[in-house]
Amino acid sequence: MSGSKINVAKQAASFLEKKLTADMILGIGTGSTVNFFIEEIKPYSHLFKGAVSSSERSSALLKEAGISVFELNDINEIAFYIDGADEVSEDKSLIKGGGGAHTREKIVASASNHFICIVDDSKLVKKLGAFPLPIEVIPESRSLVSRKIISLGGTPLYRQAFITDQGNQIIDVSDLDLRNPVEMEIKLNSIAGVVDNGIFAINKPLTVLVSE
Repeated sequence: MSGSKINVAKQAASFLEKKLTADMILGIGTGSTVNFFIEEIKPYSHLFKGAVSSSERSSALLKEAGISVFELNDINEIAFYIDGADEVSEDKSLIKGGGGAHTREKIVASASNHFICIVDDSKLVKKLGAFPLPIEVIPESRSLVSRKIISLGGTPLYRQAFITDQGNQIIDVSDLDLRNPVEMEIKLNSIAGVVDNGIFAINKPLTVLVSE
C-alpha cells in the first residue's frame, strides 16, 4: 500500500514541478499519502514560497522539510491544494476526514484555485458511503447532532478519545443515503452544533491523480 501512495505522491510532484513559481503558496492536506507528497516536493522547496497546512501534523512535517508555513489569514491566494481522500466517486465527490482534519481541509480547499486529490485505486467507488462519514461537532452538541443524524437514517458512532485541532469531537456516521452528496453536505451542515462534515461535493477536486 505504501508503494501506491509513494507512486501517486511522485505523480503529484511531477504534475506541479513545471508550474511552481517563486511567489506561489501551496495548500497541503493531511494523511499518510500527503506525508509522502511532502517528501516528494521537498527537493523543489526553493521553487515556491511556502504552504498553508490543514493540520498541525502536516505543518510540523512541512517545517521539518524546510518549507515555510503560512497562516491562511495572511495569504491572498493558494494556487494548488494537494490532499488525499477516503473515498472518491465517479463524479469526483469525496469523503474525507478519516484523520479528523476535514474542516480545515475543506477551508483550505475552498480557498485554493486548483484542488488536486491524490489516492490509490482502492479509494475509487461508484457511490459514496461505504466509508463512515466523519462529522466534526462542538462537544456540547454531540448528543443533539446524533439524534438528528438518526432521524436522517444514519447510524452515529462517537469517535472516542479524539479531539480535533479546533478542540471539537468527531461523530462517524454510517448508513446515510449519499446518492445526492451536495444535498446531504448542506443538510448536515445546517444542524446546529455541526462544524463541518466530510463530504466534499461542493468543493470537489479539479484533478484526481490515482496510483498507477
